[in-house]
Amino acid sequence: MENCLFCRIVNREIPSSIVYEDDLILGFKDIEPQAPVHVLLIPKIHVSSLNDLGKEHGELIARLTSVIPQVAEKMGVKDSGYRVVVNCGEDGGQTVFHLHYHILGGRALENQFG
Repeated sequence: MENCLFCRIVNREIPSSIVYEDDLILGFKDIEPQAPVHVLLIPKIHVSSLNDLGKEHGELIARLTSVIPQVAEKMGVKDSGYRVVVNCGEDGGQTVFHLHYHILGGRALENQFG
């Protein structure tokens, strides 16, 4: 998708601080971190949100999920703990409409969900 910020990062049109990459996934540091560690993990193909996932994305979702602990370990938060957040839609807080997982850690995070 030509105007998608994250697609442009995947295509190296916009610089980013990459912390993980394979054939399906790209992980990079958030430019406005909400915690000492704040990595965005995205599929390299454009998927707008969780709502656009189908059975054909099974391998992609499995890979995204399995990469999260690898990124947490690389960033030094696997043992101390981290949070994974996916926002879906405007009311859910999604501001970039390319599926992305936030990996946050590096300090004690407020328990917002009881």
